[in-house]
Amino acid sequence: MSQRPVALGSSPTQAEVGAFRTVARDLVGVALRSLELLDGEVTPPQFRLLLAVDELGRAPSSQIAQSLGLGASSVTRLADRLHASGHLVRGTDAGHRSVVTLELSERGRQAVARVLAWRQQELERLLGRLDPEQRAATAAGLRAFHQAVGDSYPAERQGPVPL
Repeated sequence: MSQRPVALGSSPTQAEVGAFRTVARDLVGVALRSLELLDGEVTPPQFRLLLAVDELGRAPSSQIAQSLGLGASSVTRLADRLHASGHLVRGTDAGHRSVVTLELSERGRQAVARVLAWRQQELERLLGRLDPEQRAATAAGLRAFHQAVGDSYPAERQGPVPL
């Protein structure tokens, strides 16, 4: 069970929360537009799996599921489709034949590289609209936000979204 962070200051204002909602929408928009490069061959959840495999390298599907905060059956369904489309390679662990491993195929590596390269260029273009001081302050704020969220956020949030 994760511990709640210690409160550092006052509660965020509605304007602050609104600004983060807006930037979340903007970044999701960039991410979704980047997938248009793949002409519908990969869905956003499938691409999220490809990114996890790209980051982890060849890994057991259970480790990938944990890193994404998904159940094993969800990863299996996504991996089935990605294997069928030639984006993933399935394997087994030599020490534990029942463990299914996943790794990117050449097609999967190329898809991830194309999308990430487009995202890099698009973010550079968009950030170029800010003056250098705004960019630096924004980047510092986003790093602080990520530090508060933590790398393990997806894995901590398994299961249905609470009401």
